[in-house]
Amino acid sequence: LIKTFRQRSTFHIYMMNLAISDLLCCLTLPLRVVYYVNKGHWYFGDFLCRISSYALYVNLYCSIFFMMAMSCTRFIAIVFPVQNLKLVSERKAKIICACIWIFICATSSPFLMSGTKEVGNKTKCFEPPSGTDTRKLVILNYFSLVVGFSIPFLVILICYTGMIWTLMVNSGSMKKQKSMQTKAIRMICIVMAAFLISFMPYHIQRTLHLHFLMKKGSSCDDIVYMQKSVVITLCLAAGNSCFDPM
Repeated sequence: LIKTFRQRSTFHIYMMNLAISDLLCCLTLPLRVVYYVNKGHWYFGDFLCRISSYALYVNLYCSIFFMMAMSCTRFIAIVFPVQNLKLVSERKAKIICACIWIFICATSSPFLMSGTKEVGNKTKCFEPPSGTDTRKLVILNYFSLVVGFSIPFLVILICYTGMIWTLMVNSGSMKKQKSMQTKAIRMICIVMAAFLISFMPYHIQRTLHLHFLMKKGSSCDDIVYMQKSVVITLCLAAGNSCFDPM
């Protein structure tokens, strides 16, 4: 990306924005690592706690939306190559990226409201709320589940299915051409698998965890188990930075 910084393709613009989003998230991940290594004790103050939570979710959903935009760009280029020149442009890509940043930053702003809290002799961060705040978080969870994951996943699935179908229908007789199409189809399958591995477990587990918190009479062991499982799936979600189709 650095070598091709002066390129003016729509796909390159999306990749640059995706890389920036991943970089911002990676800058806050060491703080989370220190927090969990120290058995849930936060040393970095209330402000960094809020920023760390906010940055993670901004990265998470910006990544999903940029991947959706890139899949649409690929879909148009492969399925509608003639119309591609009119439908896709550098200016439109910049506008779409700006809209994604504004939308995700605005809808993720509730995470800025959740800071540190004292529990015994420890300062906690990244912990789920209790009482009425849990219900608010459940509503926010379903909004992000539908708008931030389910809809983009369906769009990406439709785009890549259309691309695979077009590549298979237009397959030529030359071995070199067939080899290139096979590689393209394989790459599409890898991208879809990486998307599901990164984001689906976290969204499912987060939903289960929030409903679990609303239940009364849960044992301490069950609560600890659910919290650990959320951390594991969150690592997969944060790991999407490594799986991004560079």
